[in-house]
Amino acid sequence: MDASASSDTTPERWLALSVDGISPMESELLVDPLLGLGARSVQEVEGRLITYVAPPVDPEAFVKRAQDVLRKATGLDHVTLTWGWQEHQDWSVLWRQGLGPITITDRLVVTPSWCDAEAPEGAVLVTIDPGMAFGTAEHETTRGALRLMDRALSPGERLLDAGCGSAILAISAALLGAHRVLAVDMDPYACEAARENTIVNGVTNSVSVEQAEVTPVWLRGRGLFDGILANIQTAVLVPLLESFAGALKSGGWLILSGITEEEWGHVSRAAALLEFRLEDVDNEGEWRTGWFRRLGAF
Repeated sequence: MDASASSDTTPERWLALSVDGISPMESELLVDPLLGLGARSVQEVEGRLITYVAPPVDPEAFVKRAQDVLRKATGLDHVTLTWGWQEHQDWSVLWRQGLGPITITDRLVVTPSWCDAEAPEGAVLVTIDPGMAFGTAEHETTRGALRLMDRALSPGERLLDAGCGSAILAISAALLGAHRVLAVDMDPYACEAARENTIVNGVTNSVSVEQAEVTPVWLRGRGLFDGILANIQTAVLVPLLESFAGALKSGGWLILSGITEEEWGHVSRAAALLEFRLEDVDNEGEWRTGWFRRLGAF
């Protein structure tokens, strides 16, 4: 594979990749291979996957070989990548069209910084701009996780946001009363955006951002959490469930998102086998978010 820019600094322009005409299940299969190719913030918009990679040395060769990798990894022979260049500054401006404050719950409103928004009495205002990191309230999986977190969270808790992206979940938790939140992502661009967002929202004392891959080994050294938030692909979630169980205090809660309707049964059964009790399910479109409670010692 052609080398991409290796620096963690933001490039002046990005190679924009898209895959059209795919189902939610097919999009799930494509996310991990795309991330393996260096993709940033893979997002699904009306049957299209959109992502960005740092500029490769030979873009045409990169796209051809990337398409071969995706077809081989997923078995989806009809996958066709289209590509083009996107200037970094222009990219963020495009997302402003049609975006405004979103009321998630009575206690939680999410807004981009360019809107002059005020939170209703008794609510907190979370400021998140679209960027190269996944995680705005525009996506169903994020909204589902936020709605259930608002109910699960108790003030003073210590939480983990696994695969934090923009850190919207971690920041919201801190503003709603969490004492400490560890936000983790393996993507350096996501971590850069997450740190900036903690500053904008004034939660640097309660939210720490770490660049790391959430693995069983990594989790064992982090102590016990009162709650864990994980809005990541099902293929990543299920193998981590046992480690999540071991990282939670007895009675601790777990919110799992990024799960399609077709995948929900598999995920919920796997959680039940590890003595997680299902508290509630949030349904929006094709997506399911689960709130689980950890029972007993592990």
